[in-house]
Amino acid sequence: MRRGAVEPGLPGDAQAVPESGRARMEIVEPGVQTTVQDYPGRTGLQAKGFFPSGPMDSFALRAANLLVGNDARDAGLEIPLGRFAARFTCPARVALCGAEGAGPTVNGVDVPMWQTVPVRPGDVLACGAAKGPGFRLYLAVSGGIDVPEVLGSRSVHTLSGIGGVDGRPLVEGDELPLGAGTFGGGHDPDGAALRLPQALRPVYHTDWELAVVRGPHGGREFLTPAGWREFTGRTWRVDLNSDRLGIKLDAHTFSWARHDGGVAGSHPSNVLDSSYPLGGVTVIGDVPTVLGPDGPTSGGFTVIAAVVYADLWKLGQLRPGYDTVRFREIDLDEADALAWHAEFALDARRLEQLPGVT
Repeated sequence: MRRGAVEPGLPGDAQAVPESGRARMEIVEPGVQTTVQDYPGRTGLQAKGFFPSGPMDSFALRAANLLVGNDARDAGLEIPLGRFAARFTCPARVALCGAEGAGPTVNGVDVPMWQTVPVRPGDVLACGAAKGPGFRLYLAVSGGIDVPEVLGSRSVHTLSGIGGVDGRPLVEGDELPLGAGTFGGGHDPDGAALRLPQALRPVYHTDWELAVVRGPHGGREFLTPAGWREFTGRTWRVDLNSDRLGIKLDAHTFSWARHDGGVAGSHPSNVLDSSYPLGGVTVIGDVPTVLGPDGPTSGGFTVIAAVVYADLWKLGQLRPGYDTVRFREIDLDEADALAWHAEFALDARRLEQLPGVT
């Protein structure tokens, strides 16, 4: 990249025009464990040991992509807790969705979330710590983040260290290439802005409810009826050590229907190794864990339930060490209806068009 080609009158202290029209976003403040993610991630590889990765809150990332004119599957940034800043070397449209209270700004001027925001060369987009409710922010840039695909996805898989930028969280000084849409590709930053209507935005909480269906080990041969009632009737605290691998909950001694795991082990939560689903609720000894997008693909512990598709986004907004969760059992018909409702809100035809922004 050639630096120093400054366009007069633009804000910022490092204005530049990318060589050969190559647009980039420079990381000024990387935040905590900020990673490149795309939806739906690295699918079809669970038999080879890869959970899909992708955003923990797919709703927020997909919404942000729609607001900047991207395909919902384009890569963006997942920013846990906020405290992030980036400088742009090109005109672009950006959108920030997710956790509340981060106070996003462009060059120190407040900008809205869940809405298109224009940026120009040298502009700095920044956000503070997300005060909540919610935990993760998602940033989309017109054209998408154009890092190389690895096994069909640009998502970082934290366990194996692949995808994104060298398979790791971002650090200060990283320069992320942006897709052609940001530089002469038709995404005019002065064009009409889009906004996701308030009625279609998810509501964030500190006390959450997750809809689940019973898992393969949620029946009477593993958990007693009292044990299942303990699972659905108890309020669970989200453990401070929760991450993209899994949401750990506080320990609890369940009422098991058996004394041990037989040939699988000495604890009744032990089973012979079997595959795990994304959003599966495994009980590891006395600790329930909801499996996240970078979790293990198989293991030797019971899967008593699975979070339904429509509620998987909530896993990304659970605040470790603070939020609580309750589980509600539903049937497959209700799970399908909730999934349809979630997709309804992510139809680009339902975005509000606002006057041009200058």
